[in-house]
Amino acid sequence: MKKLLKIKRQNAPDGLPFWEDYEYEIQQESDTVATALFTLPVVWEKSCLQKKCGACAMVVNGKPVLACDTVLSHIKSDTVVIEPLRKFPVVKDLMVDRESMMRKLKELEVWLRQDAEPVEEEMAFEASKCLQCGLCLEICPNYYPDGTFGGMAGMAPMARLLAKAGEDDRKEIGRNYQKGIYEGCGKSLACRKICPAGMDMDHLLIKSNAIAVWKHFRKRKNGKK
Repeated sequence: MKKLLKIKRQNAPDGLPFWEDYEYEIQQESDTVATALFTLPVVWEKSCLQKKCGACAMVVNGKPVLACDTVLSHIKSDTVVIEPLRKFPVVKDLMVDRESMMRKLKELEVWLRQDAEPVEEEMAFEASKCLQCGLCLEICPNYYPDGTFGGMAGMAPMARLLAKAGEDDRKEIGRNYQKGIYEGCGKSLACRKICPAGMDMDHLLIKSNAIAVWKHFRKRKNGKK
């Protein structure tokens, strides 16, 4: 079986994008987009190739995916359109600079200041699945590289902190969560079906909102700081 790979390329960050076509003969049923890219003179980011690191995130036939997790024989069309993620600046070809995502994590201060207290272990485990691949940001209607909203890529590490933080840490984390996550999320949950790690977005949002927002709101209403 042959597939026509239509790849959007770009020679440099300030270069003009252009399209190039490559014909790929599928050798095995398990051949993925990543398998095909290894045979082509195209720059792309890769690491584990086992759906564990998120490095090979890109857009295939209009859908944000991991190249290592996208089986070519499962794609019905004979033409496979491959593009870089669109919410991050292109470095070259399919490689993008996800620095804006990392910058938002710094702004959200996703670290503990005191010893952890694992009070919500199930929540912490679920949040730890995040690959920081950026696919959720690609499809999120509320995320912009220059905006304040950290997206689900920011929510996951904050949820992990909220699950483990002591009371004093939770106050500070909660304030950052409200500003960088809660106030920006439109609850469209477009990210729910995109996440390659299968994170339970609904569960994490509900638990995180309860800890960071509603619990704090109830305390203020009752006259507690």
